[in-house]
Amino acid sequence: MASRDRFPPLAREALTEAQRRATDAVAAGPRGGVYGPFVPLLRSPELMDCAQRMGEYLRYRSAVGTTLSELAILVVARFWNQQVEWAIHAPIAARVGIAKATIDAIAAGRRPSSLNADEATVYDVITELQNRKGVSDATFERALARFGEHGVMDLFGICGYYTFLAMVMNGAQTPPPASDAAPLP
Repeated sequence: MASRDRFPPLAREALTEAQRRATDAVAAGPRGGVYGPFVPLLRSPELMDCAQRMGEYLRYRSAVGTTLSELAILVVARFWNQQVEWAIHAPIAARVGIAKATIDAIAAGRRPSSLNADEATVYDVITELQNRKGVSDATFERALARFGEHGVMDLFGICGYYTFLAMVMNGAQTPPPASDAAPLP
């Protein structure tokens, strides 16, 4: 696989009107700017706009809350070997309360040994969706009992959304930003 960034950042003066609008919408939201997956997605401004709106909901307002959302994002990033997602979200996960031992275990591709019940449920839902292409009845019922239909659907959405971003950045070979997180092995 080549290592060059296939869709590097674009200068503002080179943007089309649609790209400027999409850039301004991302910059005006909680992200504050175009980085990570939004750099390659800018080549399709309507797709970028749709993606950023979905991501804004899933990342900042999901029914499972920020801490469990960040855990789910790390599991997806590890599955896809996605360095950009990892570089961005591992420090956020640590700040919102995910234990360093949990982050380290996920980075190493291991199931963390000290998950609380909610974290274990999220880990199992996301891991099963990715590895089995579905969720067992037992895991689904546990997630449903804890998070309700809304929360379970948001977990499915987080898994799908961050898988989409991982595929975009893996295909685009988007380089990771500087980060406090060690790169995935």
